[in-house]
Amino acid sequence: MISVTTVSKPDIQFHYDLSTLFYRLLWGRHIHHGLWKADEAPDVAQLNLTDTLAELAGIQPGDRVIDVGCGMGGSSIRLAKQFGAEVMGITLSPVQRLWASVAARLDGVSQHTTFKRLDAEVAQFQPESVDVVWSIECTEHLFDKAAFFHRAAKWLRPGGRMAICAWLAGPRATEPGGAEQVRKVCEGFLCPSLGNAQDYVEWMNSAGLEVEPVQDWTPQVAETWSICRRRVEQTRVRWLARLIDRQTTRFLDDFSTILEAYRSGAMSYGCFIGRRP
Repeated sequence: MISVTTVSKPDIQFHYDLSTLFYRLLWGRHIHHGLWKADEAPDVAQLNLTDTLAELAGIQPGDRVIDVGCGMGGSSIRLAKQFGAEVMGITLSPVQRLWASVAARLDGVSQHTTFKRLDAEVAQFQPESVDVVWSIECTEHLFDKAAFFHRAAKWLRPGGRMAICAWLAGPRATEPGGAEQVRKVCEGFLCPSLGNAQDYVEWMNSAGLEVEPVQDWTPQVAETWSICRRRVEQTRVRWLARLIDRQTTRFLDDFSTILEAYRSGAMSYGCFIGRRP
């Protein structure tokens, strides 16, 4: 695991309070990568990622799902609308909670979704009360990842599933240049650390989960950052970011950093499914 000491929890909340608009303008309603299977449009690729993870997790109508790091509610709404799940989304950002709640009403699924402002590192739910703990690209922001998995696994009923997509320290992250790339991504995108695939498997196993073979989606998701970088170059969004704060500008500039980290092997992107016996 590669860690940095420059990230704080207030920084993470502030980033998402401010940057949610930029995510929406540059990428869409889902704050996560697209998953390309062919030459789909970006919005279709975003749905591909959500739908593929849902299928791997075996989400069924009526399943109770906790969406950890729900962002603008894109995945929560999709799970409710397309798969018939009952979803509670949690986010550190009050801006995102409000955005997600409004989006759910507009999509007609407000009766099947709930959104709360909660810190995932202290959130508590009743033991054995949910069918699926779901998180796409949120665990990167957690300071004690092992403790989160240990606590969240207890929320699952027997037979429940944990479905995780995460940015990872890749196979070349231990090399000097690779480690520096990962640290720069962590600082630019406010991640206290990035674990590798084996770290995630060990955290989930230690929490009592049976982990299925890890899926490496790096080649299928990296195009996300080529598209976002091109959209930054084609619009005035960097000018707008400069009016807000330096961190937001750095966030936009580091789109190239994460793309190069994927290409060099310093970073990878993994999908993890764990089941409670």
